[in-house]
Amino acid sequence: MTWTTLPRSNSSNGLAWHHCGSGPAVVLIHGVGLRAESWSGILPGLAEQHSVYALDLPGHGDSPLIDKTNPTVSDYADQIAASLRDLPGPVCIAGHSLGALISLDLAARYPEMVQAVAALNSIYRRSPTSAQAVRARATSLAQAQSGQDADPQPTLTRWFGNPPAPANQAANDACRDWLINGSLPGYAAAYRAFAFSDGPDDTALEQIACPALLLTASDDPNSTPAMSKALARIIPKGRAHIIDGAAHMAPMTHTTMIAKILAEFFAMAGGDA
Repeated sequence: MTWTTLPRSNSSNGLAWHHCGSGPAVVLIHGVGLRAESWSGILPGLAEQHSVYALDLPGHGDSPLIDKTNPTVSDYADQIAASLRDLPGPVCIAGHSLGALISLDLAARYPEMVQAVAALNSIYRRSPTSAQAVRARATSLAQAQSGQDADPQPTLTRWFGNPPAPANQAANDACRDWLINGSLPGYAAAYRAFAFSDGPDDTALEQIACPALLLTASDDPNSTPAMSKALARIIPKGRAHIIDGAAHMAPMTHTTMIAKILAEFFAMAGGDA
């Protein structure tokens, strides 16, 4: 598929989002360095029964930078919660990677706003080696703001391989464009929040009262199936779903399958999914 630019509108607090479809509201939160278009392959399947809002994180796409120094996952969640007040609630939320952490934070701290939550490719308790690597990357991005080059290829290689599979070439190229032309301060701030989070604490997870889907890919070495299964055991109404043969960018490479899984999960949410 192609990843063409989507039209945007703005929430009352300035976040940009793309809206399509009609029905109960679903909000989609992308990962670090991406933008609303990363959900393009999933939007048609969800928009058949839902009013879908694919937003740009602060400092990404058309959304302004977050007004915080060294923002945390909860700071991003607070910004999004302010936008959710524009919508008839509660809403269903799906987030990918950093967006998954934000989604779980929203479900834990804003339970009145969240009817169901899907966390795609979420981290939970990284290994020391993985934590060291992701924090080194955050440091390199901070240095890039001082004039050093921020090469997107290592990130693209982790996401799609080098070279990417032919079926994923368009997704790889779209991500390259977003990483090169996006706001480096916005990317660096979000990556730092992601790198220095180890997932919600267990007390917060235990407080998530809504149905929760923990969805990841069998071949994701960083947001592993074991992590999603652990999250599902802690969240009272959590359940894990692993997609075989997919990796970290499953929302862009396995769009039809994930759209179907999310649509079914959110359709059941009213009946306590």
